[in-house]
Amino acid sequence: MDLDILWYLVPSVIMFCCGVYGFVTRKNMIAMLISLELMLNSADLNFAIFNRFLFPGQMEGMVFTLFAIAIAAAETAVAIAIIINIYRAIGSTDIVETNKLKH
Repeated sequence: MDLDILWYLVPSVIMFCCGVYGFVTRKNMIAMLISLELMLNSADLNFAIFNRFLFPGQMEGMVFTLFAIAIAAAETAVAIAIIINIYRAIGSTDIVETNKLKH
């Protein structure tokens, strides 16, 4: 393995680990969504990195990354709409408070 790829993979791994930590430790839905997006962006970065180093003249990884970004944007829009509706119903975006929706 070429050592140049490590200079690109290390930030991606750090981004992913920060996303996992944020998702596990936060109780706010918006913070959890931001952490999830951080993990998705890290995966997109890996697609671009491996495309550049494994298939230098081709664009499949870049195209796949663009589709993944578009899907993540749509997923974020739906998640924010759901969070807004939950906030209107219970007045909080805290995960613990969502138990009030059962009653």
